[in-house]
Amino acid sequence: MERGTKASISKDILEHTKLRIVQETEEAKRIASMYGLDFVDVTRFRIDNDLFRSIPFDLMLRYTFIPEKRENGKLHIVIADPTDVGKIDEIEMVLGEPVEVKVGAKGGIEEILQKSESVQRVLDEASEDFKMQLVQEDEEGEEVLSLDRIAADTSPIVKLVDTVIFNAIQRRASDIHIETRDSEVIIKYRIDGALYQAMEPIDKRHHQTIISRIKVMAELDIAEKRIPQDGRFKLRVKKRTIDFRVSILPTVHGEDCVIRILDKESMSKEFAKLSLDVLGIDEETIKKLRKHIREPYGMILVTGPTGSGKTTTLYACLSEIQSSEDKIITIEDPVEYQLKGITQIPVNEKKGLTFAKGLRAILRHDPDKIMVGEIRDEETAQIAVQAALTGHLLFTTVHANNVFDVIGRFLNMNVDLYNFVSALNCVLAQRLVRKICDNCKTPVEISDEELDRNGLDPSVYRDFTFYEGSGCIECDGTGFRGRLAIAELLDVSDSIKELIMEKRPASEIKRVAREEGMVFLREAALEKLFEGVTTLHEINKVTFVE
Repeated sequence: MERGTKASISKDILEHTKLRIVQETEEAKRIASMYGLDFVDVTRFRIDNDLFRSIPFDLMLRYTFIPEKRENGKLHIVIADPTDVGKIDEIEMVLGEPVEVKVGAKGGIEEILQKSESVQRVLDEASEDFKMQLVQEDEEGEEVLSLDRIAADTSPIVKLVDTVIFNAIQRRASDIHIETRDSEVIIKYRIDGALYQAMEPIDKRHHQTIISRIKVMAELDIAEKRIPQDGRFKLRVKKRTIDFRVSILPTVHGEDCVIRILDKESMSKEFAKLSLDVLGIDEETIKKLRKHIREPYGMILVTGPTGSGKTTTLYACLSEIQSSEDKIITIEDPVEYQLKGITQIPVNEKKGLTFAKGLRAILRHDPDKIMVGEIRDEETAQIAVQAALTGHLLFTTVHANNVFDVIGRFLNMNVDLYNFVSALNCVLAQRLVRKICDNCKTPVEISDEELDRNGLDPSVYRDFTFYEGSGCIECDGTGFRGRLAIAELLDVSDSIKELIMEKRPASEIKRVAREEGMVFLREAALEKLFEGVTTLHEINKVTFVE
């Protein structure tokens, strides 16, 4: 059939339907007027879902009526034929309440009934999405789904644990802390790097049941209460799978528990457009870093404490340089977020796959660029340096307080100093600071004493406008929403290489680096403070006053 013919037929049907509705509406108005009843324009009818649910759907379908409202002890219904008194009596008898009749167009009533049934189905499906589903892994690593009960017949503890987890996801928490005290259990969420109490303290007698429930979910030993245990589980919430890592620790008052939330699917959306620009690092540092990540070979080191966003920065670097011409392989513990087009290997120490073994295997796979999640031991450090020297661009992280401490860390791992310096392109040290909530950002005054204590000259900054968040619904009353990175980048120039080779003191390397234009962590943090993005208290948590 021709497309034009189809279009003309559907247009005719539409015109016919409109005409029928107009005719039925006119007929309904005439009947209402004849019997002195109210007319209801069902094309503008608002469905009251609670009222609809309170009346058997098959009854409304059988007698073709829709409930409008309950008022003065009567149920107001809209019906097409008010002359069928027997039908109205039956409705009153089945419902057990008097009805007030109004008149509406039959076709419109039938359409509303069909829609309300589909509305009910949509609501049921929506509530189904909110139920958590525990996903277990079998020996082959395939996901085997079993519905986790949040229905009426589940135990209160199951409901409590599921609600705590669900609420944590809603509030963007990265961790859930369950802390045991002498007479109570405290549940806290870590949001944007800070801990907040999630709810009122829970009675200590429920402690063991809560921990046991989490142990069951993570497939840990319920009977063992004297040694630390680590496990993991997955939940399907709102049609997306979320990973959870569980750590149980015995304390004097009983077992404590921390659940790390790894929402891979929501993060992968962010990582799809992840670049260095979204991290919050200052433009000059990003410009220097971009130069180094596009070099053909060498080592790029990112350093900082746990939870300072090192992995995210490395992911951002890989996202920027990724191309179909290059093979990029990563080895991580664990693979936190999956990146498209990049081969990612998880460390499995139980099976003997360590960073060192994995890195050796990666080098036999002809990679162009390699990311090593963390350098912890001598063997990994030596292979990483060799890889950077043999034509690979290698990204990695190491735990150190600043860019200068990194050098000492590698020397302690017995890495040949000449090889290390030759391989090194740059070292980036970073921290995360919380951003002031834009919704409740307010100016604050800082006293001269506090300015002086923080190394700021009161005569210069006395009249400067500083900001803090007063707390609102958007930020859950914290005054902060989201985090950004502050960083210092050591460009390993020839003069810096010479100083390291001569084992000169860190103060001398620092002086030369400053002369070459390096911006230190404290300066980067103060820059964010002066921009009104964060607070003085926040930058003091992550940097030292100089």
